[in-house]
Amino acid sequence: SRSSVIQCKPGGNCPSRHRGMTRQLSPLSVAEDSAAPILELQNRSPSGICRHSRVERQSRSGREEGTQTHTESSSQEVDSQTRCQSCTSTFLKLIWRFLIILSVSSSWVGTTQFVKITFETFDCPFFMTWFSTNWNIMIFPIYYSGHLATAQEKQSPIKKFRECSRIFGEDGLTLKLFLKRTAPFSILWTLTNYLYLLALKKLTATDVSALFCCNKAFVFLLSWIVLKDRFMGARIVAAIMAITGIVMMAYADGFQGDSIIGVAYAVGSASTSALYKVLFKMFLGSANFGEAAHFVSTLGFFNFIFISITPIILYFTKVEYWYPFSAVPWGYLCGVAGLWLAFNILVNVGVVLTYPILISIGTVLSVPGNAAVDLLKHKMIFSVVRLGATIIICIGFLLMLLPEEWDEITLRFINSLKEKKSEDHTEDMTESSVHTRSRSRANGTVSIPLA
Repeated sequence: SRSSVIQCKPGGNCPSRHRGMTRQLSPLSVAEDSAAPILELQNRSPSGICRHSRVERQSRSGREEGTQTHTESSSQEVDSQTRCQSCTSTFLKLIWRFLIILSVSSSWVGTTQFVKITFETFDCPFFMTWFSTNWNIMIFPIYYSGHLATAQEKQSPIKKFRECSRIFGEDGLTLKLFLKRTAPFSILWTLTNYLYLLALKKLTATDVSALFCCNKAFVFLLSWIVLKDRFMGARIVAAIMAITGIVMMAYADGFQGDSIIGVAYAVGSASTSALYKVLFKMFLGSANFGEAAHFVSTLGFFNFIFISITPIILYFTKVEYWYPFSAVPWGYLCGVAGLWLAFNILVNVGVVLTYPILISIGTVLSVPGNAAVDLLKHKMIFSVVRLGATIIICIGFLLMLLPEEWDEITLRFINSLKEKKSEDHTEDMTESSVHTRSRSRANGTVSIPLA
């Protein structure tokens, strides 16, 4: 420190270089010089460095907002596309189900009406049944052609046949199982169709189709007794309604003549059909489309081999006699067989591709379809008793379509409606209270506390 002191004359000026040296050697001057750049940076920061950082932050925030808006817009577009696709798929499913119902109903109505027309020139119901059942052999080839057209991994006919033969057991289709499992079902199938055709000889197509709908009630009763299915009060009521409709239909002509015989044939056809379904469920269980097609084709093959002797016997005994051979209306017979085949295919396909309830709805819609044809073409006049019996049977058939847990579903739906009404009521109350408060504030009504 002493070396840094410079003596000057009184009244003299110190040289500038000594000032620089003292300032340079002074600690305070060093601190000021070292702080000068910092202060300069701080003074420049509002206009320089900080402004640049703000611009970068703003640009980053703008980019983030841009990316957010872009992602939101893209997500909205994706949501709109998925909604449109879901709406389109739902619409197509509804159209597909409607077409299935319409096809089942129209094929059954066409079969019934073709049979009535064929009876005008060819009165051989068993031969018609045998001839139509033989066409069932074509169901499995039709199924396999569909498999070749749609499947990605195509299988050979023998391999596909063996795969679908599992419906008879793990060993497939053997001669023993062919005779044991196919014979009773083939007899029931033939009896169902034969009795249905006999009923059409005695009654109108509307009455027979309505009485055949009673098979749903018979299936429930047999399943309840044999298979120990769940008891349902609604289905018991439906069964009672079906029986009531049968009695009313028999009473329409006073329990005499062809009416009571036709009702007996129709009820017998419905009973054998119900027995066929219950035994199929008991011994074979559920089956997919390929197994069902294989089974129905096997029935047609059994019918062609073993039941062909029956129409021959009826021909030589002149129970069902036709002569000459050229007088047989093969066109009408092929029409009946083709429509019957289409109905069987639609039933099997519809059960696999859609809900079984749709097939049942298509079957019951054949009743008003036949009624419309009888009314417009044949000028039928329906009595009040027959019309009431038909309506009662159809209502009972629709009650049979209720699910097993329909009561619980109905209670849940009613409770949800009650909860929704209570929520709407509370929301209305809160909105009304908020509205009254806003009106009181707008009118200048202020609560002043008392002193």
